[in-house]
Amino acid sequence: MEGLIMAAQLILGLSILVGLHELGHLVAAKFFGMRVEQYYIGFPPKIFGFRYGETEYNLGAVPLGGFVKISGMVDESLDTKNLSEEPEPWEFRAKPAWQRLIVMMGGIIINVITGIVIFVVMAYAYGESYLPKREVMKYGIVANNLGKELGFETGDKIVSVNGHDYQKFNELTSANVLLEDNSYYTVERDGKLVDISIPANFLDRLSDKEESGSFISLRIPAPFEVSQVAEDSPAEAAGLHTGDQIVQVNGKDVAFFDQMQKELAAHKNGDVQLTILKAGSQGVEHAPKATENLDVKVTDEGTLGFGVRPLWEIDTTTFSFGESIKVGTEDAFNAVWVNIRALGKVFSGDVSASKSFSGPIGIAQIFGGTWDWYRFWKIVGLLSMVLAFMNFLPIPALDGGHVAFLTYEIVSGRKPSDRFLEGAQKVGMVLLLTLMTFVIFNDIFKLIF
Repeated sequence: MEGLIMAAQLILGLSILVGLHELGHLVAAKFFGMRVEQYYIGFPPKIFGFRYGETEYNLGAVPLGGFVKISGMVDESLDTKNLSEEPEPWEFRAKPAWQRLIVMMGGIIINVITGIVIFVVMAYAYGESYLPKREVMKYGIVANNLGKELGFETGDKIVSVNGHDYQKFNELTSANVLLEDNSYYTVERDGKLVDISIPANFLDRLSDKEESGSFISLRIPAPFEVSQVAEDSPAEAAGLHTGDQIVQVNGKDVAFFDQMQKELAAHKNGDVQLTILKAGSQGVEHAPKATENLDVKVTDEGTLGFGVRPLWEIDTTTFSFGESIKVGTEDAFNAVWVNIRALGKVFSGDVSASKSFSGPIGIAQIFGGTWDWYRFWKIVGLLSMVLAFMNFLPIPALDGGHVAFLTYEIVSGRKPSDRFLEGAQKVGMVLLLTLMTFVIFNDIFKLIF
């Protein structure tokens, strides 16, 4: 079921973005009097279609892209049978270069606008909830395996990053920090300040499947209130329920959740005794009712199959509509900047392409196996900005390739020949198909191994 939800979110998200992108080309072309023969969301074979005016609108069976076919344009269809004849007034090639440039920029512009609108609406509707620095300084962090390799220790209190103060816990693990050269953290440990440097290849290590994308997390203090119990888990079999509070493990008090995890890890495939306060009834949610001891079987992974609700103090910032425009726009363009810097890390060799690039399967996994509209629109907004950036790259067969050739024509006053454009289109399509093949097989490889 989770796989179906991932696939459904991927298809819906891409259909929205591709549909709007191609609509940008279509509207601009029609505005300048160009004939648009076809508008496709997805690729053939056709599932559904209709004709309105001169244009055939279609929904394709392969939901991984789309296109518009503009008369007289050398595009991915490689339809060049009429290019030897004089251009008709309604053809793409008959129009001034500046009009053709706007048509090719239409999809990119629409994706940028879409991304900004989504980020602005999300900022206005939801504001921003975050863990403040005081929570980090109160409990410290948990150093996961990669964090320990860097030099972190559980209980460290992070004072600053790159010599600057911070306000939110998520700033510590943001891409802007991890992509910075010579980044370092300053932590308070046993009353002393210690600097912990981030190596250049850190993002590559963080992308390893076994690292699960995390190196530090905020400590969860006692009491541990159960937020969910997995079906058919040892916790469910023992009688643990949502709202129960765990007081002791094997008769010992534990101050932090990571300490309880360590106790469970020491009893893999064995039994532990949990002392809990049962969630109250009588219409009072989560009110402790009675103490009870539960004997629970620990899995070979050192888990019991339940989640906890951290008792952190979360801060929330709300934004006026005017503030939301500023915040949303900054967030949208920051997503592009992060991708530019990440691409630079790939070319410099600090991050491997196989770990950085994701295809349809990887994107579907980002959406996740549960349908959360907040998460869905956040990801769609991010993808819209990434799609705009990727399409702007000066690669033949992408919009950016056409933009590069048209810019050359405007500056030099000389138009590249149709034969040259056809050849460049073929080269670009080979490059794109090669990249698509790479990311799909890379997704499969990461999924299996």
